[in-house]
Amino acid sequence: MANEGDGAVRFVKAVLERCVGFRQTTFFAVLDNASKDNSLELLRAHAASEPRLNVVWAPENRSVVDAYVRGYREALAAGCDWILEMDAGFSHQPEDLPRFFDAMTGGYDCIFGSRFMKGSSLTDESLKRYIVSRGGTLLSNLLLGTRQTDMTSGFEFFSRAALEYVLQCGIRSRAHFFQTEIKTFCRNLKWIEAPIHYSSPSPRLKGAVVSEAFRQLWQLRQRVRSGAV
Repeated sequence: MANEGDGAVRFVKAVLERCVGFRQTTFFAVLDNASKDNSLELLRAHAASEPRLNVVWAPENRSVVDAYVRGYREALAAGCDWILEMDAGFSHQPEDLPRFFDAMTGGYDCIFGSRFMKGSSLTDESLKRYIVSRGGTLLSNLLLGTRQTDMTSGFEFFSRAALEYVLQCGIRSRAHFFQTEIKTFCRNLKWIEAPIHYSSPSPRLKGAVVSEAFRQLWQLRQRVRSGAV
């Protein structure tokens, strides 16, 4: 989470409402110095009355990837059997969670949310970001041997063993391309995609991020071809 303000607590409540019935649920909210508002204080105050909320302050993070990986490791250390990753700010909709849970009970290793498959929807997305996401998916499938409809989404659900395998493979990207890395690592596991309803504030997509993604894509292709992942 970063700079979610009052929406941070609303998001936690909305997600946890969809998790009723599980033996145990823990929501890990990871914040670092990218968050400049009062999100940290609001979440800590809410955690005092919500035992399922664990607020992780990680000022040592150097990139968005560090925040995600910190969340993964916190969940594994807590002994979680299933680990859900989703963006705060309601760009990912808590209402989509039941289909992830239903799919995981079918014995899958991982469930990947897709903005581009039948049954999904996409709103408030900039044309440039849409082209990059669609083009990146096509190029990744061509070069990496993957078969997904959305290789850049960050709405994902893992079994414990699958997430441990992902971390073992080694995430090298320091930007959002790491989502493509993860999907590539999991290409030979038992996976399925689930349609999601995505709403994005569409922040400006920097050229440096796109250039870095191309560089990482080529390096990942070499790792795949060599059998390293």
